[in-house]
Amino acid sequence: MKKRFMGLLMAFTLANSMIMLTGCGQTAQEAGDMDHLARVKSAGKLIIAMEGQWAPWTYHDESGELVGYDTEVGKAIADKLGVEAEFVEGEWDGLFTGLDGGRYDCIINGVEITPERMEKYDFTTPYGYIKTALVVAEDNTEITTFEDLNGKVTSNSLGSTYADLAEKYGASVKNVDTLSETIDMVLSGRADATLNAELSFYDYLTEHPDAPFKIVALTEDASEVSIPLVKGADNDTLRAAIDQAILELAVDGVLTDLSQKYFGTDIAQH
Repeated sequence: MKKRFMGLLMAFTLANSMIMLTGCGQTAQEAGDMDHLARVKSAGKLIIAMEGQWAPWTYHDESGELVGYDTEVGKAIADKLGVEAEFVEGEWDGLFTGLDGGRYDCIINGVEITPERMEKYDFTTPYGYIKTALVVAEDNTEITTFEDLNGKVTSNSLGSTYADLAEKYGASVKNVDTLSETIDMVLSGRADATLNAELSFYDYLTEHPDAPFKIVALTEDASEVSIPLVKGADNDTLRAAIDQAILELAVDGVLTDLSQKYFGTDIAQH
């Protein structure tokens, strides 16, 4: 696995160098128009959008400090770029609105790559791989597979991968903002089920071991977690730089160490 990362790292390093060399041949006028990476370096910070309420990805600890897997990944990437990480928290759908409007440089919030999102955004090299879990109340015997969601109600953030998957199987989705809210909806009977990252449910159970819900099904394939950027040549060098940073963090074992710290397992490996 490490050999594969090393090969990718060399390829991305070469590609990044080619992009930089291309920039050297620009006219003075063109050089005056900085691309996204140049603007980030000039500002000295990478502005990262995240929810801040989705443990263990991004959340506040008992002291109020913003922590989590995505938080530390964001800091590590910014460090590789030679800038500081600045985090801006918001609700799920607002993250993409802000990205579209240029208020954020990127989103680091457990975003999974989907065909629909790829039509609108450019994605970096994946930095995590997760399966989606289907959860119901402990006494629910009607839902045991994703196919059983047809005609049922789930609780999820509208526009999320999980809401899209629930709708694909025929469920109607009630919009909520946090994992705790989705579980509360299920336990109170206001929703029949909820979908989310398998590891997020395990983390929730660590904090709430007596929570009366159960995982009844998992997706067969792991989805790829990546960092979306607005499409366009303006972002090519920033994406290449983030790609290289992710690959270096993978090769150095940083992503594995952070995965073990926050999930108790390695989600950085496919």
